[in-house]
Amino acid sequence: MEPTTQGPPAAPPGQPENDQSESRTKPLPSTERDFHTRPSRTASPGFRIAIVIAAVVLLVVGFFVYRYVSSYESTDDAQVDGHINSISTRVSGHVVKLNVLDNQYVEAGTVLVEIDPADYQVAADRAKADFESAQASAAAAGVNVPVTSVNTSSQVSSSDADVASARAGIAAARQQFEAAKAQSDQAEANNVKAQNDLGRYKQLVDKQEISQQQYDQAVAAAKANAAAVDAARANADALQSQVTQAQQKLVQAEAGWRNAQTAPRQMEIMRSRAASALADAQQKKADFDQAKLNLQYTKVVAPVAGVVSDRTVEVGQNVSPGQELMKIIPLNDVWITANYKETQLRDMKVGQRVTIEVDANGKSYKGKVDSIAGASGARFSLLPPENATGNYVKVVQRLPVKIVLDPGENKDHYLRPGMSVDPKVWIRQ
Repeated sequence: MEPTTQGPPAAPPGQPENDQSESRTKPLPSTERDFHTRPSRTASPGFRIAIVIAAVVLLVVGFFVYRYVSSYESTDDAQVDGHINSISTRVSGHVVKLNVLDNQYVEAGTVLVEIDPADYQVAADRAKADFESAQASAAAAGVNVPVTSVNTSSQVSSSDADVASARAGIAAARQQFEAAKAQSDQAEANNVKAQNDLGRYKQLVDKQEISQQQYDQAVAAAKANAAAVDAARANADALQSQVTQAQQKLVQAEAGWRNAQTAPRQMEIMRSRAASALADAQQKKADFDQAKLNLQYTKVVAPVAGVVSDRTVEVGQNVSPGQELMKIIPLNDVWITANYKETQLRDMKVGQRVTIEVDANGKSYKGKVDSIAGASGARFSLLPPENATGNYVKVVQRLPVKIVLDPGENKDHYLRPGMSVDPKVWIRQ
């Protein structure tokens, strides 16, 4: 754009025109000439373009700054958290050896404290002897079961045979008695006939109708028949006694048979004794196992790898079961507990990337959101606030958020529970 030129101003009143013409023909100084001839900066096109570019750059920078600031949620109310394993003894006794010091790193299984094992060794030996004795008794009781089974089976068979034999004996004795009774009846009949013949022969001999010899023969026959009757009666009585004896034997055999029928009960008793002996052996084994465990418990070992802290036990101290001796902090399993305001949790989700700044060393660690607590921290306090009152004032609550480190981030075990950190949860990637 070309500058516009204007004519010289009119001469003031009272001044000659020639002076005015002189002033028009007289050249101006260089500074004044430049001022009148050069254009203004604000009116130049380059300046206006620069202003537009600067405004665009500021807008772009402001957009990216806003995007960056709104892409994460941070808090300074956060600290390193971890497990604190309390080490205690399971048996009582006298501490004879201490193998660790405060702040010493130990591996899992390291013997930390040793308690005097003498009493527990004696108890283990006694329990072992009791167990072996009970085991032998159980073995003997177990052997008696089949032996008793064989004996009772034989007894049952024998009692059955005795009963059958007694019954057969009774039958045979009765048959013999009946035969003897028949012989006795026959002998009595013969005796009656002989006595009658003797009476008739006596009448004949008195009349001398027969010889004396015939009469003597009749007398002898009568006596023989009388003797035969006595013998037959005695034989019958004897056989009657045999029948009675056979009946008594049957009674005894039946008693033995009934006794043999208790064999199943006897077997149950023997099996119960064997089971009782086996149970006693198992109980003694449990006592022996417990005694061995108590002997092992005299050596207190580290359940996890970590750093020994807060040690309270000393050599020569008497300890009791459950008494805390020290603590072990496993540094390979730590995480971040960040207390975020509830207004910061709108876009926060499990699995989001986290950057953790540690105050102790100024380093940055990487992790991710693992979980969000089920209630605010105030709910876990000793006296949680009661909001059901007329004086309620809304206060922004904080919820614990658990952040886990990526694998290998804490390989130097520098992070310790309780350290202050500043985590940034990247809610927008």
